[in-house]
Amino acid sequence: MKNLFAFGFLAFALTVASCGGNQTKTEETADSLKEVVDSVAEVLTDSINTVADSAEAAIDSAANNVQ
Repeated sequence: MKNLFAFGFLAFALTVASCGGNQTKTEETADSLKEVVDSVAEVLTDSINTVADSAEAAIDSAANNVQ
């Protein structure tokens, strides 16, 4: 579910970033795009860390049940 949100946000961010039309690219636009990319990267990193933590907890639980 979190991955769905993250990829949906990424698609939205790329759509917003690409809707510039024939406008001249400026340094402000580049900075704005950098902020969007950083934000998406942060969301994806958090999502991956959550999945990894869940997997680690499941493995630890299974290992404790085996002992």
